[in-house]
Amino acid sequence: MTIPFFPILFVDLVGSACMVFFAVACVRLSYRLYVQDRENVLYLYLLMVSHALAVFAFSRSIGHIAKQLLLLGGHRPIWEALRPYSGSLNTISFCVVGAVTLFFERIWKVHQQILRDRQALQKAHERLVWLNQRLQQLVSERTAELGRSEQKFRRIFEASRDMIAVVAENGTVLDMNPAGRQMLGIDDIGGAPEMETPSLSFRTFFLRPQDWNTLKERVSRESYVTDAEVELISRDGREISALLSAASQCDLQERAELIYLVAKDITQRKVIQQQLLQADKLASIGQLAAGVAHEINNPLGIILGYTQLLMREEHQGTERYEDLKTIEKHARTCKAIVEDLLSFARSAHTRKEPVLVQDLVQEVLGVVRHNLELKHIQVITHFEASVPEVVVDRNKMRQVFMNLIMNAQQAIGSDGRIEICTSLAENGHMAEIAVSDTGTGIDPKHLPRIFDPFFTTKSTGEGTGLGLSVSYGIVKDHGGEILVASELGKGSVFTVRLPVPSEKLEWMACEV
Repeated sequence: MTIPFFPILFVDLVGSACMVFFAVACVRLSYRLYVQDRENVLYLYLLMVSHALAVFAFSRSIGHIAKQLLLLGGHRPIWEALRPYSGSLNTISFCVVGAVTLFFERIWKVHQQILRDRQALQKAHERLVWLNQRLQQLVSERTAELGRSEQKFRRIFEASRDMIAVVAENGTVLDMNPAGRQMLGIDDIGGAPEMETPSLSFRTFFLRPQDWNTLKERVSRESYVTDAEVELISRDGREISALLSAASQCDLQERAELIYLVAKDITQRKVIQQQLLQADKLASIGQLAAGVAHEINNPLGIILGYTQLLMREEHQGTERYEDLKTIEKHARTCKAIVEDLLSFARSAHTRKEPVLVQDLVQEVLGVVRHNLELKHIQVITHFEASVPEVVVDRNKMRQVFMNLIMNAQQAIGSDGRIEICTSLAENGHMAEIAVSDTGTGIDPKHLPRIFDPFFTTKSTGEGTGLGLSVSYGIVKDHGGEILVASELGKGSVFTVRLPVPSEKLEWMACEV
């Protein structure tokens, strides 16, 4: 029985075509998977196996189709020649599939290790990202905290009424608060602090340059200085008494020694202390003077009385009469001194009333002008019309101006000039009366004592040393002050400052 050839041929041809179709489909599918994840080793393996199987399918299918066609066409020799090549190609395809399969396990293990390492790296990366974010958060918090701290201390620095300064070791001012710039008179009109220029040295503001060297040595030796009393001088020449505290610290960034300074202006405090000392001294001397004056006044009265009785019994022109006249003269001088002592010691009743200081000065000048003209002393007055009335005891203030003008006359001697000016000071709160002269001036060493009782630089018999003391007490009793400025050989200026009543200030404000 003969089997038909056609079914075999059909199955061979159709099977070969299907094999090629499925091989191409596998290649396409494996390629799509590989493209989606090129790092997946399994997809790479499938792609390589599918290509090898596709080569095998093409080789096998083409071999079967070519075989049938060649045999049907009577070309067996050609097929016999091609058959070894087709078999070799099939063998090579199987070898490739086998090799890929054999090495896949090792590649898979390597791939798994890579995946594990990748996951570890991913976790490490996520950890580093978290740590970095945390670090940034901490840095931001610390930066904000430092900013708040700097702002707080900057407000303290700016708002302090005492001078705060940062100074380099060589004295260069690196930073200074507004109070310090105002104290030393180095405010810049444009608003920028003048100390930003490297030429500004703190040592130039010491009245005595050796004080800076002493301060720097103490800071270097002890690291700090507390409440050192120094004398500073501002840009405009104003002398400032200050309590200075300093501490040194090394700047790690600049590697330089910095000195931090805090200075408190005690000029006004020292003036008040001096005034208190002066008041205590005057009070003590006043008590002593009162006791002495009372003890001396009675004997003087008896001496003067008996002298006058004896003079009645003598004829004028006799030697005895002239001797008694001399005794009377000096007894009266002593009595005048005693009366000055009593006036200085006791606080007489003060009767205050509104008075224009210009009127008081004119009244005093009306009394002494003739005497001044005889000595060729010119009197110049400058009365500011805006100076209001002050509430004072007219008689006592007349005595003050009389003492000042007579002192100016005695300082000039003859051929000179006295200038009297009135003005407002301290935003209109004080009325100033300045009496200046072209006399000999006062020695600087005598200035601290000129208001002391019995202190005088005049010749014996020309003054008791009580005029300025009494004037000082009167002005103080009125809530004012007496200031003096003098230059030896050029003259002196005595300035009386009296408070202006508050109602006068309100009236002046309404007028403006």
